[in-house]
Amino acid sequence: MNRPEFIQKNDQSRILFIGDSITDVGRNRDDFHDLGQGYPMLIAAALAKGLPNYRIDCLNRGISGNKIVDLQQRWTEDCLQLKPTVVSILIGINDTWHNTDSATFGSREEAVRFEKVYRDLLEQVTKETTAKIVLMEPFVLPEPKERLTWRKDLDQKIQVVRTLAEEYQATFIPLDGKLNALGISHGFEHYTGDDGVHPTLAGHAEIAESWLQGTGFIN
Repeated sequence: MNRPEFIQKNDQSRILFIGDSITDVGRNRDDFHDLGQGYPMLIAAALAKGLPNYRIDCLNRGISGNKIVDLQQRWTEDCLQLKPTVVSILIGINDTWHNTDSATFGSREEAVRFEKVYRDLLEQVTKETTAKIVLMEPFVLPEPKERLTWRKDLDQKIQVVRTLAEEYQATFIPLDGKLNALGISHGFEHYTGDDGVHPTLAGHAEIAESWLQGTGFIN
């Protein structure tokens, strides 16, 4: 396993994973260090195995059901005050899912709103910390088939995340194309079960691998 520049041998590194249920995955909110049962736990396990001589503290602050405004409301407590050296964000699918019956669904107005709030979070990180930023791409798979109607809204949010990653020189982790391609080959349910959103164990493994590759820990 390689060591990226933002992991220093003599310093404590704190990697914060924050987002919605895809990050949460049943974590114990009463346990400061509980990582849940998804990709944050798999990443932390890989880092502990691959870099045993480095002090790496991984934290999970995913909360099921969260949208971008929910992150904004808890950003000080669940991000800035934790003094992370790496901030990894996966958010956006609930901004689509919870908005399907709205008149703004799929509109440019909705994309601009999403970008404005996301930008505020990144501005706070860059101004108040020296943390490396990792932006993870939201995704949806077409199982059930009605999830295809979400694309007109989610695709705009995906483009927002890509644009912000470039603007803020963040590490971008592409997930939507990868998971959909794997689903075409092996079945969508194998990666996100019956709702096209929540990863199975295989889905979480693919997300963890993408994160480790994108951040330079593995080739």
